[in-house]
Amino acid sequence: MPNHAPIQSTFDDLGTPLADVTFVVLDLETTGGSPTECQITEIGAVKVRGGEVLGEFQTLINPGESIPAFISVLTGITDPMVASAPYIDSALPAFLEFIGDAVLVAHNARFDITFLKVNCERLGLTWPGSRVLDTVHLARQLVTRDEAPNHKLSSLARLFSTRVTPDHRALHDAQATVDVLHGLIERVGSLGVHTLEELSSYTSRVTPAQRRKRFLADSLPSAPGVYIFKDERGEPLYIGTSIDIKRRVRNYFTASEQRSRMAEMVRLATAVTPIVCQTTLEAQVRELRLIAEHKPRYNRRSRHPERAMWLKLTAEVFPRLSIVRTVRDDGATYAGPFGSRALAEQAAAAVHEVVPLRQCTGKLSRKGTGTACVLAEMGRCGAPCIGRQSPDDYATIADRVARALDGDGHQVIDALGDRLRALSADQRFEDAATVRDRMLALVRAAARAQRMTPLATSPEIVAAAPTPAGGWEFTCVRYGRFAGATVCPPRADPTSFIAALRAGAEHVARPDAPVPAATYEETEKILHWMEQPGVRIVDIDGVWVCPVGGAAGAQATLDQTFDRSDVPGFEESTALRRRPGGVRSDASLRAI
Repeated sequence: MPNHAPIQSTFDDLGTPLADVTFVVLDLETTGGSPTECQITEIGAVKVRGGEVLGEFQTLINPGESIPAFISVLTGITDPMVASAPYIDSALPAFLEFIGDAVLVAHNARFDITFLKVNCERLGLTWPGSRVLDTVHLARQLVTRDEAPNHKLSSLARLFSTRVTPDHRALHDAQATVDVLHGLIERVGSLGVHTLEELSSYTSRVTPAQRRKRFLADSLPSAPGVYIFKDERGEPLYIGTSIDIKRRVRNYFTASEQRSRMAEMVRLATAVTPIVCQTTLEAQVRELRLIAEHKPRYNRRSRHPERAMWLKLTAEVFPRLSIVRTVRDDGATYAGPFGSRALAEQAAAAVHEVVPLRQCTGKLSRKGTGTACVLAEMGRCGAPCIGRQSPDDYATIADRVARALDGDGHQVIDALGDRLRALSADQRFEDAATVRDRMLALVRAAARAQRMTPLATSPEIVAAAPTPAGGWEFTCVRYGRFAGATVCPPRADPTSFIAALRAGAEHVARPDAPVPAATYEETEKILHWMEQPGVRIVDIDGVWVCPVGGAAGAQATLDQTFDRSDVPGFEESTALRRRPGGVRSDASLRAI
């Protein structure tokens, strides 16, 4: 792994110190609790920065309707008091000007902010979109029941000995909230929270020990790539990828990371190693390879690609289906991979549901000197074991299965569809659901194999994707394996970048078996990237085709017919749609 020189943190990286943040602490009084049906009667606000009051805003507002008696008793605001006050259409623009770009603070902020947003919408005013802090939320994290009976403003005001006693008048309540805010900031400061970003995401779920490890992200680059959390022995604990390594790693020390196992991982971590990549696809591929190599205990996915299962139609006189872990160049037909043996067994059962293929595991001779099984008596097997079926007759049946796995599987799929409809018509819905699950397992695995074949058998493919800056990112793929990537800046000649990419790309030997020279997950990542809008093939040494009437088309139809949530226990897989168009080479290069 390459060594990276430490990168000096900028003020942007460190966050905004709380002492430099301008807060507008506000409070509203209203005619009721509904923002859509009730009106604002008073706005009060205090602008503070670094503990110093910069200004205050207070105005009564004529609600245009009578103030309910119980509200007047609570706030002391009566109809005569607001009779000569400005209406909201003149008061609100002035208040928005007072806010500016400050951070808004309120006690139970959702109530006040919703009233302001609703009135902005009514008046056609643009809401500034300011960051909002809620002192109720902070108090719930920092103030225990032993200190205060609840988190009401009046209780917190007593706890923090505010200079102004809250009395349900907007400015007084805002002034009290200022002191409460300062008291809460003082408490989190002792826990290592010193920036606005840290305060905004503060939660007691993040332990002080976890928060103290934020320094692990300080020297990380703000670039796409892979990050590796390591323990004190240097062993990888967790491997991830991000378009911004520094920002993503920082999230592990805040409330945005809510996975309990990640909190445990952070406690054990003593270092984070970054690997900067040129493109997002390169980062995703490196992540898969590193996870497969190191098998970090806190990664749950992609740790054991070697456990993938394949459905194999054997190459013998009387072929049969077998579930295997290895694909060989032995003349057999394969479909997969499957994430588990159970899924592979479902796919095999789908074939046996409609095709009288033998299910015995022994090797049969041409003469048929064996003993028939119960499947032959039930008519679900032609009994080649006792000579009742010739090799040529059996070959016709086996060919149907081979086409279903690697070519046009309409015969098998249509037969499964007929079987499904027949069971539904007989109201055998549980049996119909079983057939449905088996059919989906078969079709998705066959589609996956058929989609990977062009990539796996092509010695080299160079593909391009536009970058947000107006340039191009080029990726070289050899036998389904990521071999290299480069980025061409805007208005630069891409031919030299492509030539350098091909010259420096990893040499990939042709696989012995008809499978990619990488794990199937890596090849699927590449396929998924190639299917994205705007990605084009620049050059290809190979053939980019998919069988007409193949499983990919059947998968699209079935995915539209059956809702994914209606398939219990089915392992979600990436749907690799066929990209319209064909191979683009010279024309694509000229377009770039």
